[in-house]
Amino acid sequence: MDFLIVLASWFIFHLFFTETINVHLRHLGVDLVAAGIIISTFWVIIFVVSGLYKKLYLVSRLDEFFKVFKSTTIGALILYFFWDFGEESSFTVDRSIIFYYWGFVFVISALNRFIIRTVQRVYAQHGKGLHRTIIVGTGHNAKVAYDDLNRNKTLGMEVLGYVQVNGKVVDPETGIKEEEVIGHLDNITEIIEERQIQDVLVAVEPDRRKDLIDVISKVDHPDITLKLLPDFYQLVSGLNKTNQIFGMPLIEISPEPMPLWEKGVKRILDVTVSLVVLILSLPFLAVIALLIKFDSAGPIIYKQKRVGRGGKPFTIYKFRTMRDGAESETGPTWAAQNDPRVTKTGYWLRKLRLDEIPQLCNVLRGSMSLVGPRPERPHFVDQFRVQIPLYTRRLRVRPGITGWAQIKWKYDSSLDDVKEKTKYDLFYVENISLKMDMKILIITLITMIKGKGQ
Repeated sequence: MDFLIVLASWFIFHLFFTETINVHLRHLGVDLVAAGIIISTFWVIIFVVSGLYKKLYLVSRLDEFFKVFKSTTIGALILYFFWDFGEESSFTVDRSIIFYYWGFVFVISALNRFIIRTVQRVYAQHGKGLHRTIIVGTGHNAKVAYDDLNRNKTLGMEVLGYVQVNGKVVDPETGIKEEEVIGHLDNITEIIEERQIQDVLVAVEPDRRKDLIDVISKVDHPDITLKLLPDFYQLVSGLNKTNQIFGMPLIEISPEPMPLWEKGVKRILDVTVSLVVLILSLPFLAVIALLIKFDSAGPIIYKQKRVGRGGKPFTIYKFRTMRDGAESETGPTWAAQNDPRVTKTGYWLRKLRLDEIPQLCNVLRGSMSLVGPRPERPHFVDQFRVQIPLYTRRLRVRPGITGWAQIKWKYDSSLDDVKEKTKYDLFYVENISLKMDMKILIITLITMIKGKGQ
């Protein structure tokens, strides 16, 4: 809609400034339609980078008005300073036209979104197009949240029922009926899938804060919005940023920090860097393959099942650095410092982190990224799900060849190491950005040059 609206504004704008625009089009060598498509694409890119397509569901019309104003102003300033206006018209007239064009784009884009949001709001008030929601908790707070959501449909949630956190019988004084409790926290994954839940609202009692970790660990789905109804202490402590609509404060837990355009750029960088490195290093990779083959018996490439984004298994590729069948007798074990299973060639490959190069093929296939939490084997993931709180939240993003935990902590040699690295992985997941990725890649490169790998 934005593309079509901006395209329409271009033709309307042309009607008012036909002569001046035609001078520019002749100078640039493009016709009116082609110029309209180019300029409309430019505006959509500006809107993407500005976050206008993030959280589109029931956005405040006033908030969106200011977002559109900011985005169109940024776009107009870019046109003002970087447009090549040519020599056939005056500097002053050209710049004034940009101002008028900004007005056209801003007004028509803001009006378009205002109409759409108004229609959405009317539908929500009539109970249509609401997000299917469950409330975790069966206490007084849960009942208050249930009543508020039913009273204010413009919050956008249709509550299907309550999910019990503990095994206690529902207190009749809360006003919650037994038939409204649709399941237990232990079965929340099945409830979400069967009922196609979109939002989960956590409303446990203040004396049950200890249950929050367990709740967040089990409600770990990238497509589910998880919101927390804070108590009075959390509100006045100033430690949490809340969104308040119709007097109902909500804390969104682990919102998506990386905007759509950054995700796209991250993927483009993954593919580009992987292709360039693989092509340029082909002769060098052939030498490594020969060294591995002459050093010890066994395959050159080591394949292993790992757990990727969303818990999906995939096959990871590495240059073999241990003797063939190193775990045939012991089963899955952690690598130790000065591990006797490591070959002579493998020692130097690990030291320089060259054993990871084949994983660029995993990056090209989309099962991995250059930067992210290291993928772990299913055997260990099954253990860590139980032993480490929030461990599965690191599976919300693609695993990486290198990551924040890898540059900040040593190789895993015990459960305590995994717990420490999980802290760094969770920090990365909650703060993921292109800037952070660049920092990790630079530090990894320095580590390779210094030969500090293990």
